[in-house]
Amino acid sequence: MIKPIITILCATALAVHANATTQINDSTPITDTLFAADTTDFGWPEPSDTLDIEVSEAVDSLSQMWFDGQASIGNDTSFIATADTALIPDFPDSVYRKRLEMLPLEIELSYNKVVSNLINLYSHKRRDLVENMLGVADYYFPIFEDIFDSKGMPTELKYLAVIESALNPVAVSRVGATGLWQFMHSTGRMYKLEVNSLVDERRDPIKSTYAAANFMSDMYRTYHDWILVIAAYNCGPGNVNKAIKRSGGKRNYWDIYYHLPRETRGYVPAYIAAAYIMNYYAEHNLKPTAPKMPVKCDTVMVSKKIHFEQINHFMGIPVDVLRNLNPQYRHDIIPGHIKPYALRLPTDQVLRFIELEDSISRYNDAYYFRPEVMNKKPEHNTYIPGPPKGDYKKLTYTVKSGDNLGFISSWYNVRVSDIKYWNGMSRNTIRGGQKLIIYVPKSKAAKYEKINTMTFDEKQASVGKATTAKPTTTATSAEPLADGEYEIYTVRRGDSLWEIARTFNVTEDDIKRWNGLSSSRIDIGQKLKIKR
Repeated sequence: MIKPIITILCATALAVHANATTQINDSTPITDTLFAADTTDFGWPEPSDTLDIEVSEAVDSLSQMWFDGQASIGNDTSFIATADTALIPDFPDSVYRKRLEMLPLEIELSYNKVVSNLINLYSHKRRDLVENMLGVADYYFPIFEDIFDSKGMPTELKYLAVIESALNPVAVSRVGATGLWQFMHSTGRMYKLEVNSLVDERRDPIKSTYAAANFMSDMYRTYHDWILVIAAYNCGPGNVNKAIKRSGGKRNYWDIYYHLPRETRGYVPAYIAAAYIMNYYAEHNLKPTAPKMPVKCDTVMVSKKIHFEQINHFMGIPVDVLRNLNPQYRHDIIPGHIKPYALRLPTDQVLRFIELEDSISRYNDAYYFRPEVMNKKPEHNTYIPGPPKGDYKKLTYTVKSGDNLGFISSWYNVRVSDIKYWNGMSRNTIRGGQKLIIYVPKSKAAKYEKINTMTFDEKQASVGKATTAKPTTTATSAEPLADGEYEIYTVRRGDSLWEIARTFNVTEDDIKRWNGLSSSRIDIGQKLKIKR
């Protein structure tokens, strides 16, 4: 799918191919170079000397490991191309050209030096990958053909998946493009593909192919040329539109060839060479490698939460086979309890699964899904805050009418947050008669023990706050207050108007009005009048 350029090089896709971006715009980043020269005997760019090296390095890509480990059977030697070049036939250009002409395809396939070089790459240097591709193609190509045919599109568009992902449904590029058709997350969502922690429909062979068909159909309505659609699938419509404009409005791929990004110049020839080799592999002594997964499959809808290992236990179908047939399930879990999901099985196992579905879903479900976690609730809080570290004494203060946490914290020289912590409080609200635990240094305990028996004025006087003095007017707009209606609060380091307002159970606007403040800014040491 269109996405930031990668050098999977069809590593597995059996062709040299780099992808572009998901964003369909005119700023597609171009970073990879496939061809070093732009002139050949045929007028097309000649592949560079680094081509073989790049493809060889790509053999260890995710796609190749998937082929070797899951998609095929046999020992490792089946992946080694024969060293006897006498068994690998070569043909003159006229034969390749004639064979392409004889393919019953709607899309016209040109033959030139670039295509010739890529056919040689497939038939000589990457025979192992071609044979693996041919094996899994027996499973995937019928799916692709049915979908493209149902939409009235050329079925030969199936060969795009060869150079996009090497027919690997779990292939992931370095930028996150995923699946047979290499959709980025955003483009997948645009074309109705579900992507979450359990399900990634970009990896679903059927749904992702429908999405790719819809995407290409949208582009065909713009270009009315399938080769241009293939080019746009790689580099994005923005780059194709620029190439058309720069060529003076020409709309033939080979006419706009030199105005396209370099990697797109190799992409369409790679598609043509893939179409050739997938049809004429026998003429090159290539033999399909038998895939692990069964070719004959059917789909059943699952309405229960089921793990692949539960299916394996009851039906004996290997988990690897279930993964290959259902690559969209990221963690082997079908979340059918949310909504019905499709499960592909060997055709001869479908009826048996339907009969056993209830038993399968119940088997050891506590192990696979831990239902107790879904019913967990917090136990009642038994936590009791302890005293601060050091030599402290625990005192008890009985809340009096008119008290608030701000007053009490100043009398005991502690923070409001400390009182709330010691008493397990989440709010500043207190009530008369409530007992509050206060921790004070033992060396000063005698001083603080008296506070619980003092009057309000005595407690205020103990911290240097007069309660009968007239307020000092700090601004002409301050609200006048009668004697005894207010107290003075001295701003401390770290205070904010919001915190002070919460402490005294008033609003910020109240404090501003009482003190003639035009903003919420306050300074350390500033005296604020607080109405009782």
